[in-house]
Order: sequence, then structure tokens, then C-alpha cells
Amino acid sequence: MKKLVVMLAAALALSLVVSSLGFAAGAGTIRLKAALDAKQEVPKQVVKDTKAKGLFTGKLVGSKLTWKLTFSRLTGKATAAHIHMGKAGKAGNVIVPLCTPCKSGAHGSMVVSGAVRKALAHHQAYVNVHTAKNPNGEIRGQISEM
Repeated sequence: MKKLVVMLAAALALSLVVSSLGFAAGAGTIRLKAALDAKQEVPKQVVKDTKAKGLFTGKLVGSKLTWKLTFSRLTGKATAAHIHMGKAGKAGNVIVPLCTPCKSGAHGSMVVSGAVRKALAHHQAYVNVHTAKNPNGEIRGQISEM
């Protein structure tokens, strides 16, 4: 009887380990998105085109970020695009450079730090696209999970 109890306890412990590994593997992938527009930009732009828009999508697997950025109707060529640290409505520092200069459809991948991963996963980061007329940013979108 004692052997049976020990075997059942071992089987239960093993099943808990296996199921927790399965959950951890699934938790390693985070799908991201941000809809960009002029209304979200902070501080407000010098030249505003309310028709300007963009879309950022990304996938974070472990510490590898794979992303794509599209945009249209800017006041001029996109001089740069970045991911910044910051809550909605607040300006923040660049934490991930995306492209310089940028064309719609830009994409890439990179390894990010644990702090950046945490910011992305907890809606503490945003994407913005810069132009010559709006060097501080023309369109912006808060990053959230899909």
C-alpha cells in the first residue's frame, strides 16, 4: 500500500511539472499591436494631418521581437520610427529603434531586454513615427496585446 501511495504521489508531481512546462511555453509568446494616429501624439505636433495613420504588429517570443510597421498620409517622408517607454498620454525615451529612415511596410527582428519585454507586455510602451515637419512624432499608438 505504501508503494502505491508513493507511486501515485510521484505520478501527480510529474504531471504537475509537465503541465506547468506547457503553460510556460505558451506564456512565452506575446502578440502585439498598436493603431497609430495623430490624436495620440504627445506633445502635439507642429503640423497635424488627422488622416495620417499607421499600424504596428509584433510577436515577442522569449526575448526576440519580430515586428512590422505600415503607415500612410504623413506630412512627408518618415525620418524614423521607434518604440518608446511610456504610458498612454505620456512621452518617454526610445527603448527600441525600428527604422531610420522608414518606408511603410518596414519590418525586422531583434533581441530585447527583460525590461523592454515587461514594458511591452504591460502596455507601458508606444510606437511613434517621426517626420521632418514633426520631429517629435507625427503619429503614435500605444502597444497592447492582440
